[in-house]
Amino acid sequence: MALLEEVREDLAATELPLALPEAEQARREAASAVAQLDDYILPRYRSLDAPLLAVVGGSTGAGKSTLVNGIVGHPVTRAGAIRPTTRQPILLHHPSEGDWFKGQRVLPSLSRIRGFVTNSTVPANRAGAVPDAGAMSSLVLVADPGVPAGIAVLDAPDVDSISDDNRKLASQLLAAADLWVFVTTANRYADAVPWKLLLNAASRDIMVGVVLDRVPPGAEEEVSEDLRSLLDREGLGAAQLFVIPETTLDPMGMLPAGSVQPLRAWLADLAADAAGRSDIARRTLNGTVRAMAGRVAAVAQAAREQQHAAANLEDAAAAAYRDAADRILEATRDGALLRGEVLARWQDFVGTGEFFRVLEQNVGRFRDRVGAFFRGEPAPAVRVEAAIETGLQAVIVDEAANAAEDTDQRWRNDPAGRQLLGTDDLSGTTPGFEDRAAAEIRAWQETLMDMIRTEGQGKRTQARWLSFGINGLGAALMIVVFSMTAGLTGLEVGVAGGTAVVGQRLLEAVFGEDAVRRMAEKAREDLHARCQVLLQEERRKFLSRLPGYDDKAPDTLAAHAAALVRLADNA
Repeated sequence: MALLEEVREDLAATELPLALPEAEQARREAASAVAQLDDYILPRYRSLDAPLLAVVGGSTGAGKSTLVNGIVGHPVTRAGAIRPTTRQPILLHHPSEGDWFKGQRVLPSLSRIRGFVTNSTVPANRAGAVPDAGAMSSLVLVADPGVPAGIAVLDAPDVDSISDDNRKLASQLLAAADLWVFVTTANRYADAVPWKLLLNAASRDIMVGVVLDRVPPGAEEEVSEDLRSLLDREGLGAAQLFVIPETTLDPMGMLPAGSVQPLRAWLADLAADAAGRSDIARRTLNGTVRAMAGRVAAVAQAAREQQHAAANLEDAAAAAYRDAADRILEATRDGALLRGEVLARWQDFVGTGEFFRVLEQNVGRFRDRVGAFFRGEPAPAVRVEAAIETGLQAVIVDEAANAAEDTDQRWRNDPAGRQLLGTDDLSGTTPGFEDRAAAEIRAWQETLMDMIRTEGQGKRTQARWLSFGINGLGAALMIVVFSMTAGLTGLEVGVAGGTAVVGQRLLEAVFGEDAVRRMAEKAREDLHARCQVLLQEERRKFLSRLPGYDDKAPDTLAAHAAALVRLADNA
């Protein structure tokens, strides 16, 4: 019981939200499995000695209600030409066994209406009114001495009804049966829908009695042999076959007693044999549990496919934004940012005459004279910082938009991703991203300034870096960061006429080559990390649409399926 309750709980908690090809079928399987656990498996495990429930089902107009009336010997259910006739299930039981069914032991989702037989052809409630024929959530209970003790007969709606509610209810009732009495006719016994349900019965190892109704005179042998061959071929050779010839009903709509007698006797014999009833209940229960194992395994596989699909969508987004981060990093290393406005502002800052003539001198003279140069009145270094901020912001925003467009396209090429996106367009950056990128760049620039302050705290270099100015050295460090492809190796990067070399030599004159290399690498890593955070925040607009999953759910369900097989085999 504990296993079955765990299976029920985990199946009910299983969500398959992604639009995968088999997802809808798996959702139906999970819901149907939960319903069968509630309606039949758990109740039967709790009450193995309860009366057998024989469900009479079949095709529209097959004569189920008329047959049920014949089983009990008088009219108890509605029979007529208007289809569907049975709009509400009626459960007939022996008067001494009402306690088994008046509670919610079996089919707990259906409310109970107590009925009794009147002179009409329908059951009525105690006040004498006909129960609401449209109340599909109700089960009419009728105590009748014509039903043998030990078995109950349930008249179900048509399995191929034009009403969706009728079809669903018929499937639910058949799934709760200990044995089926399946009614078909001479001209409809090969219909696809009934056979689908018969095959389901075979998978459950349920006892089946097949009633071939309205067989024309002279066709009994031919039709019976053909139906029997179909049953044998589909693994239902053990099914009892009852043939009812086409006949005229009496004024009460009843079949001749003799035509129904073999079926009545079969049911009576089953009811009278307590040990046999127990064997039938256990056989059907074990078969149902074994079939349930297959359904649970299918749901486990569907859950695993959902996780794989979600992981693929997540990987697609991660790849797009990872590529964007790599492109931003490359743009900050190959000198591309040192063109245009950044180059102009840098050249305004360092000058194009005296400063470059200084570079022609040896390093010692450069270190002596560069401080004097910066003590003049150059253009403010903050203009360089602003130009870098603008250029870097443009690169980040552009690559974030490219990543969003790439992710949006990848997701729309996937059915699950297309469902998650719906009509929303996520192919651009989110509102406010440009401002967030600019703020992150300014924070990075401030970090560089702090780095320079920390590096220049030594007494030997403090006067020199103070003479150059924090902003001037910061601008130089940014230029170095954007011009070297693999750290400061001493190799010049031919960008903008060698202006990047100016920044590098200036920094080396103040801090030394090793310190400059270390600061540039640290600054580049910090910028890359900040860009990754920005892009990860952007990527969240996609990932937030992915449903959450219990990673262990597929394995748990698969383990349940294996345990159900063992339970059925060892019963």
